[in-house]
Amino acid sequence: MPLKLGEVITFERSFTNEDVELFTKLSLDEGSHHVIPDEQGRLVIQGLLTATLPTKIGGDNNVLARNMTFDFRKPVYTGDTIRCEVTIDELKQKENGRTSISASFVCFNQDETKVLTGTFAGVIL
Repeated sequence: MPLKLGEVITFERSFTNEDVELFTKLSLDEGSHHVIPDEQGRLVIQGLLTATLPTKIGGDNNVLARNMTFDFRKPVYTGDTIRCEVTIDELKQKENGRTSISASFVCFNQDETKVLTGTFAGVIL
């Protein structure tokens, strides 16, 4: 189903220690807070791993991103459940038959604390 102007798409995910370990290997972001658990046994999730939430929604809709902004508001920990809400702010038909898109997003943890906000823009393939 095509995206609609003003539409809000929601996606939720919890990250595990295994997710952080795999992303650490891929990204080489090996800060101690990503590899040594805190006193509660949690790891801090890399910001760019958290940022995969809005990119998943873009991927689900065949968006080829041209730019993205991220404002990392609060740390995200393994075991947190993060809800990402993406709002479609602009859709424009282009001469080549493709549609340009601009969207904004906000991510909340299970306590309704904002942990990430930002925007993305690109074209729908």
